[in-house]
Amino acid sequence: MHPHLHTKDNKNCEDVMNALEECHARGFLWKSMGMCTTAKHQVNMCLRAERLKRTEKNREEARKKREKYEAAWAEIDANS
Repeated sequence: MHPHLHTKDNKNCEDVMNALEECHARGFLWKSMGMCTTAKHQVNMCLRAERLKRTEKNREEARKKREKYEAAWAEIDANS
């Protein structure tokens, strides 16, 4: 099961997701003949880019947090 697409994290992909939904609304035959493949690929690439941005942000926050902890432990070791 896939996660919900329309979330606060995916606001930048709103246009391409709506285009995919419009394509899917045309019917089963339209989808089964591969007419929505380009729209689906665009959604995947947009969501991937958003995920990579979140990953980079999380890594940066983790690095800062780790440096803070290491500095605190260094201070504890120096004062012990």
